[in-house]
Amino acid sequence: MSTFDQGLLLGVLIGEGHFGGDGKQPHVTVRMHTRHARLFDTLLRLCPGSRLYGPYHHGGRHYYQWMVRGEPLRATLIPMLDALDLETLDDHVHERYTEMKTRYGL
Repeated sequence: MSTFDQGLLLGVLIGEGHFGGDGKQPHVTVRMHTRHARLFDTLLRLCPGSRLYGPYHHGGRHYYQWMVRGEPLRATLIPMLDALDLETLDDHVHERYTEMKTRYGL
């Protein structure tokens, strides 16, 4: 992955990502308006094995949800995120990321 692509992926995750899980397995999700469809195509390319759900139309909102879990999460995203000093970049993201890793033993 190029330096630009890695920066783009990590920037989207820091700005829009949700770090959590379903109680059984961890996942990272990004939910944005359908007008960002091309960006979602890029996320799918940058993180093979990730999934795109939608489009959803609910309560006047129109959005896609991109999700990474399982091996793509462990092999692709976790190493990249671990290489960042998230604590100095964004307290909230660092807290959510650390909580996800602790909860799911990552």
